[in-house]
Amino acid sequence: MNDVKHQATGNPTATPTATPSGNPTATPTAPRARPTALEQAGGTKGLVYAALPVVAFVLANNYRGLRAGVTAAVVVAVAIAVERLLRKESLQPALGGLFGVAIAAGISWYTGSAKDYFLIGIWASLAGAVVFLASVLVRRPLAGVLWNSVTGKGGAWRADRRSRRYYDIATLTLAAIFAARFAVQQYLYESDEVGSLGFAKIIMGYPLLAVGLLVVAWAARLSDKRLKAAGARSTGRA
Repeated sequence: MNDVKHQATGNPTATPTATPSGNPTATPTAPRARPTALEQAGGTKGLVYAALPVVAFVLANNYRGLRAGVTAAVVVAVAIAVERLLRKESLQPALGGLFGVAIAAGISWYTGSAKDYFLIGIWASLAGAVVFLASVLVRRPLAGVLWNSVTGKGGAWRADRRSRRYYDIATLTLAAIFAARFAVQQYLYESDEVGSLGFAKIIMGYPLLAVGLLVVAWAARLSDKRLKAAGARSTGRA
């Protein structure tokens, strides 16, 4: 038998193996697991980093005034981005946070009001609540649309009434979370409670969103089970 010479293919994920005919073939490797929502946010460290500019703003504003608060928030956000760059970590969460901090700080600086640092987040919460609720009313629950788009599972779930109901529940949960954020933070905004606004933004941010994502994962799991069972029944009939 002739020896099979392995040649470099340039693809680190494929390993050539010999077939019975003597021709080398590439052995496919398992696809990479999709990053979780926590990993996309930068992990636990990313959640802490997201809270630090807010904490810096509130503390500096309380002790030194608006200018110090704005400066502290921007400096902390820049430091986080630089630290991630030096560690060669993902810059997406840090750059997104830096951009958000810069916009919020700019608005607060322009209006001269510390509470306006939280203005974008307050109205973004209202917009989120309206969009998620509207998606249920038009029978396109956004939780299902986004989840199945990200996971590449297509739109088969839309044809299953119970799957749509699961995603309706998940979407309404997210709408309620956004609505609660708006209601609480708008009340604190009108009351000029800057310190409480900062606390509410942190507590009602990622921790509350994690609850909503758990409901989305629950809906997706039940929907997948139903669709797999339906596919098995169809195969059996064929």
